[in-house]
Formats: sequence, C-alpha cells, structure tokens
Amino acid sequence: MPPSRFPVDDSTTSFWRSDPHPLDDHRSTPELPAEVDVAVIGAGYAGVSTVYHILDQCKARGVPAPKIVILEARQACSGATGRNGGHLKPDPYNRPTSLITSHGLEAAKECAEFEAKNLLEVKSAIEAEGIDCDFVFTRAVDALMSDAICERMTSGVDLLRKNGVSVMKDVYFAKGAEAEQLSGVKGAKACLSYTAGHLFPYKLVLQLLSKALDAGVNLQTHTPVIGATKTPDSDGFFTLTTQRGAIRAKKIVYATNAYTSTVLPEFADKIVPVRGICSHIKPGKTPAPLLPTSYIIRWSESEYEYLIPRLDGSIVVGGARSRYYHDLPAWYDNVEDNALVSAAENHFDGYMQRVFRGWEDSGAYTSKVWTGIMGYSADGLPHVGVVPGRQNQFIIAGFTGHGMPQIFLSAKGIASMVMEQLGYETTGIPKCYQAAQERLDSTRNSILESWKASQKGPAAKL
Repeated sequence: MPPSRFPVDDSTTSFWRSDPHPLDDHRSTPELPAEVDVAVIGAGYAGVSTVYHILDQCKARGVPAPKIVILEARQACSGATGRNGGHLKPDPYNRPTSLITSHGLEAAKECAEFEAKNLLEVKSAIEAEGIDCDFVFTRAVDALMSDAICERMTSGVDLLRKNGVSVMKDVYFAKGAEAEQLSGVKGAKACLSYTAGHLFPYKLVLQLLSKALDAGVNLQTHTPVIGATKTPDSDGFFTLTTQRGAIRAKKIVYATNAYTSTVLPEFADKIVPVRGICSHIKPGKTPAPLLPTSYIIRWSESEYEYLIPRLDGSIVVGGARSRYYHDLPAWYDNVEDNALVSAAENHFDGYMQRVFRGWEDSGAYTSKVWTGIMGYSADGLPHVGVVPGRQNQFIIAGFTGHGMPQIFLSAKGIASMVMEQLGYETTGIPKCYQAAQERLDSTRNSILESWKASQKGPAAKL
C-alpha cells in the first residue's frame, strides 16, 4: 500500500478540464459551516448527482431542502469523472455474461436493464434541465479483434439471448467481413452494436453543481476529509474531520470512489485505486471518414481501447493496457494522476491511422494525454447503500471504471434513502450493488485474479 491514498496535487490536465468552470475552486463560504443535515464527500458525478436528486425529491414532495455541504479534496469534478473517456455506455453483454456465472441470471438481467435505464434517465435530465454538455444519443460499436475474445463474446451473447435478457433485443452482432465494414476497424473479426451515448462529463457535473449551489447547497473545494466518527453523538450528529477543521452532520454520503479507504478504512482492500490513461486526438488537414458511433476495441480479455468522436472532428480515446498492464505497480493501488504512465504515454500517436480504415493519411495527431484514478471494486460491483455498521452513513463508490451508466440512478436511490428513510430494496438499484458486511469480509480480489490470468498467455498486439 502506498503511504497515502489521498488525491495528489498537481494532477495532469485532462481535455475536459482544459477550460475550468468558475466553480472549479469555489468555496461558498470562507469557513466551513459548523453543522449541516447532509455532508456529501466528493464533488464528482456520484456526489453531485446525489445532491441533484435530493433537491429534486424535496421539490417534488413540497418540503424544504436540507442543509447540505459538499466537501471536495481538490477541485470540483477533478477525479475520475473529469478524466474519463466521455462515454455514457451501458454494457448489455460483457459484464452480464460474467454476472450469470457469479450471481445468477436474474442479477445479470437486473444489472443490464439498470444500465440501459441510466442512459435514458441521464438523457431526460439533460433535456429537462437544459444542460449544455455535448450530449450525443447514438450507437456504440464494440470491435472484437481476436478469435478468443470473439468466441467468448459469442457464447455470452447466445446465453443472454437464450435466457431472454431484454436488452439483447437492441444488440446487433456482425461477424467476418461485415464486422470490418460496419465498424471501420481494420481486422475486426466481429462487432456488436447497441444504443449508447457520449458527452462532455465535466460540463454535465459542473452545470448540475451550479444548479445545486443556486438552491443553497454549500460547496467547499480543497477540503480533504480525513475521517468521520462511526457513531453519532447525543444530538444525533457525526463529526467529520477535514484539513480545515471539523464539521458536524446528521447524515454522510461517501461519494469517494478510488479514495474511499482514506475515510472508510474498512474498504482498504475492497475499493482499490487503479490508474488509467486517456488522450485527445485532433484531426489533420486531410479529411478522414466520419465516425458515427462510439467504440470499444477489444484486443483480448484485458486489453482494449475506448473511443468517442467529438462533434468538432476530434477523438477522445483511452486504454493502452497492452503497454503497461503487465506492470502491476504502474496501475494497481496507484493514485498518481500527477504523472503519465511512462510506458503508454506515446501509445496514442498514430492510433487512428493504425486502427481505422481510411485514416492512414489523415494527419490526425495526439494533442493531449492525461491519467485518472478509477475506483475498482474487489468483487467487480459497486458498493451502494448504508455503510455496514454505520447507520445514517451512505456509500456510492467502487464503479470499476464503469460509473457513467450506473451512477445517476444509484444516486437517485441513495437520495431516497437519505431523505425518505427508504430501504435499499425499494430503490430499484440492483441487489448485488448493495453495500454489505459479507462483501467486506470476503477475501476475493477479482482485480488481481484477472491480472494473474492475463499474465499466463501472450499479450495482444495492436
């Protein structure tokens, strides 16, 4: 374990954060409020979405909003959400296939349908709130580049269809020459297409945050939380200790993802910081074929890239695991988003020319590369709900690099638990996401299991 899992200073600048919003370093008040009803730790997608839903539910019920503070260790949306690949992409086939084995068919159905609903709910919220975040409702194409990955995905798709998983009705599966023609990816052996979206994640979160502050929410950036009392005092308040002093709250929401163990040490081996790398590619002077969809390029079980085309013709693409996945300390339990992954920092140079048909002479070039820290769950599933052993403390974290199609409705469920004291089973969040002592007691680490399995065979070559 590194000396500290707190967010580091001087992080690399992502494309999304190149032009900071006025609220980026905002503090609503010079000093911390002494007492609040709800303290939310983390001003990323999970924390801000939770606050959005709390306010929305209060408005719908015609009751006053609680006194809320958002405590952020660095700048607003400076963690994984402000550094990701811009996808809002449900997974109808890959994770559900794995879930059938680990949790059964009903869990696989529940999770697949939940992700599809998240896409539509975010789309509706963006439209209802008039949020300008470059949202595109589109199709995703997942290109399968090896016989082994093609065989596994084919088996998974067949299994899901055989068992009537509803989201599979939206999935088109092409093989052979049709796959390369449909995807535009050189050498694709198969591809799957399904409904997805992509957006400017930083703009989404900061505009939701702006609306929250207009409603009276207090934002305190550059305020790392060091810890919180496990049980309330005689007045029903917990005490949160920050680097700027203490604050009392009746309820706490931990939207801390990769950094969860800094404030909840019981999650030290359950939500692990995992470093990833991403890039922005600008078009050259020579026109290249339009990319009408978002993409995943799957080279092997553990090696892939994820890509979205921007409206200005540029590309955001991340991944590059083939360059560094073998080197465990380069990414596992690593919070250093202030440095690039040295083995992968040049991976995206010439990427479009290598991978996509018609881009060979495009002149497309890498304009920016950055890193980000994801919160990987040891069992591959988010931790959502009441923190085990901590009544009136809630967690929404551990999304394993796949939070965008899971968080919004998870946050809605957390908001209803916070405000209406509803039980987890009423929230509509998948049962297997529920935070539980049994999960904390488990010794399984699927992150390391997958890594060890990947080291037994030859690495895929780009």
